[in-house]
Amino acid sequence: MYEYLKGNITIVKPDFIVVDVNGVGYKVFSPSPYAYQEGQKVRIFIEQIVRDTGVTLYGFQTEDDKGLFLKLLSVSGIGPKSALAIMAAEDSNSLAEAIEQGEVKYLTRFPGVGKKTASQIVLDLKGKLGDYVKKANKEALAEVTPELNDALLALLALGYTKKEVDRITPALIEEEKTTADQYIKKGLSLLLKK
Repeated sequence: MYEYLKGNITIVKPDFIVVDVNGVGYKVFSPSPYAYQEGQKVRIFIEQIVRDTGVTLYGFQTEDDKGLFLKLLSVSGIGPKSALAIMAAEDSNSLAEAIEQGEVKYLTRFPGVGKKTASQIVLDLKGKLGDYVKKANKEALAEVTPELNDALLALLALGYTKKEVDRITPALIEEEKTTADQYIKKGLSLLLKK
């Protein structure tokens, strides 16, 4: 029913965010809630899932992330919570690459994914995510300015993990283009809030 929500983040919790859209707060479960900040204006791509226990909204930063979530849901034995946990444990591009390369052992490290489920994910999705991987790589390279790239490398040199830096990169890309020093300051403020 919903394609996306556009509004302000009012609450950030470990597994969900609340998006205020014209005075109505929507509780949205997200694989990366801490990628958002309270007060931030956002557009979040939504998947609404209706079950006999209730209606739940799942939100994603990009349309491609939402697509990957839906592909994971198509796998036998993967429900919304499992798909969200898998996406939360890894950035979408690395996850798609692992599936495309048939890395069953790699997939078993995700919460609730045993060898049988990992094999099923590869069986059902291998060969269906190649365009996603290429597009994600191309878009990421296009949006990262030389100054931002320098800042990301500096954050890694300061001891932050690639996953931590990747998590805040979308927020830094949305910032106005600036100097590497300013990107580093903003990046540190985002990392220290977590």
